[in-house]
Amino acid sequence: MPNLPVPISEPARQPVHHRARASIGFGRRARMRASVSVTSGGIVSVAVLVSSILLSTAVIVHTAGKTARRTRAD
Repeated sequence: MPNLPVPISEPARQPVHHRARASIGFGRRARMRASVSVTSGGIVSVAVLVSSILLSTAVIVHTAGKTARRTRAD
């Protein structure tokens, strides 16, 4: 069996972090500051969760409207 070269594996890449900061003030005393750091995978996860919540809310509203129409017709 011939000696085949062993492929050199690349070191694992660190995930890219997306960072954001925001601050808002109300008058002279009230101030709020927020910061977030999220990876690209985290952004995709949040997008999937938000879209599933919106889709399920649309189904609930549609079903509730159908029930309300049926109740009024009786």
